[in-house]
Amino acid sequence: MVRIVQMNLGFLGLQFSFGLQQGNMAPIYSYLGASEASLPLLQLAGPMTGLIIQPLIGAWSDRTTSRFGRRTPYFIAGAVLCAAGLLLMPFSASLAMAVSLLWILDAGNNITMEPYRAYVSDRLVEDQHEIGFLTQSAFTGLAQMLAFLTPSLLVAAGMNQDWVDAHHIPYTARIAFLTGAVLSLATILYSVRSVPELPLSTEERARIAAKPHGLGAALREIAGAIRDMPVAMRKLALMSLFQWYAMQAYWNYVIFSIGRSVFHTADPNSSGFHSAVLTNGEMAAWYNGVAFVAAFALVPVARRIGAAALHAACLVLAGIGMLWLPHVTSTAWLFAPAVGIGIGWASMMGNPYVILAGSIPPERTGVYMGIFNMMIVIPMLLIAITMPLYYGPLLGSDPRNVLTLCGCLLFAAAASVWWVRDRSAGRVPLGATQQS
Repeated sequence: MVRIVQMNLGFLGLQFSFGLQQGNMAPIYSYLGASEASLPLLQLAGPMTGLIIQPLIGAWSDRTTSRFGRRTPYFIAGAVLCAAGLLLMPFSASLAMAVSLLWILDAGNNITMEPYRAYVSDRLVEDQHEIGFLTQSAFTGLAQMLAFLTPSLLVAAGMNQDWVDAHHIPYTARIAFLTGAVLSLATILYSVRSVPELPLSTEERARIAAKPHGLGAALREIAGAIRDMPVAMRKLALMSLFQWYAMQAYWNYVIFSIGRSVFHTADPNSSGFHSAVLTNGEMAAWYNGVAFVAAFALVPVARRIGAAALHAACLVLAGIGMLWLPHVTSTAWLFAPAVGIGIGWASMMGNPYVILAGSIPPERTGVYMGIFNMMIVIPMLLIAITMPLYYGPLLGSDPRNVLTLCGCLLFAAAASVWWVRDRSAGRVPLGATQQS
């Protein structure tokens, strides 16, 4: 278990970075003059880099035979890019600068993320997959809890929440991003040094050497893997569509919803909005803390009832939380619906990968993890394209209505993942867990 924790510690730094993005990019864009309707479009860097980079890195890492391992070179390159993006982001002087830096930051995150998933699948035997991926989920909860809570801790230590630079970006955000840069690089380097990849056998090296290499080969490998995709993985695609559209919409608009429902403001440069940003950070820290605890508690439940059934139940709880949240008008009560969101978040970061790992061939783990990420980022691309079209006409330019939509979409995701349990998908045992 100690080795599993060590190998996943890099996820702490990686997810600290994601937490900073979720909690700060929409406000930073607003401080620099962006409109609410344009926020999903300005966040295109995440889904676009995920769509392009993760499948390619997955295919390349499956065919890499460096002396450092298959996945490690990508961990290190991604960590350096990520740290650079985090260091520079809070110094953004314009909307164009912030958008450009987000592309660098997300490229680094995605270069690291995909091989990290494959690394766990490579390194652990099949009956350890639940604890491996749910440990990643636990570190996700812990890291994002710390990322969201850092600005509030700085204010509690004496910093003024309204102390901003010439571009209206709070100094609390600046310190949080600088902390993230150090943490992401340090924890990833620690993981790869503490638990190095297993050496490839002579047979594996020969098999990899016999395969074609280069960009064209990687693209053909991705196309072939999509063609040969296991049925259970195909069924997860519909779940991912609803789940990740909802989560991206939530991250984009929850601060603006809290600003209206609790602090009665829509002005991003007001003190009330700064309070909404900090309050969302505290609430998000709470639900990520719930996710950290829930991730471990979900392991025996997944073994008993199956990862798909458990994930469906967790999505229902998250959906209830999102439907409830826009109707909360006091700060204290925000933490109640966040419990359901935290349980759902713990499951999202673990159970789909348990299902996936049991249904894909080991020699194509990297490319299939990359393709699965496409199922995450395509819904995020869809929200970037579609939200500006209906945010005003259908949702009344009210972010509280966005959260209501999110809750309904998570119910649809729960129904979809339940469908994965259909026996026609094939049932692959993983320990005592039924995988499809």
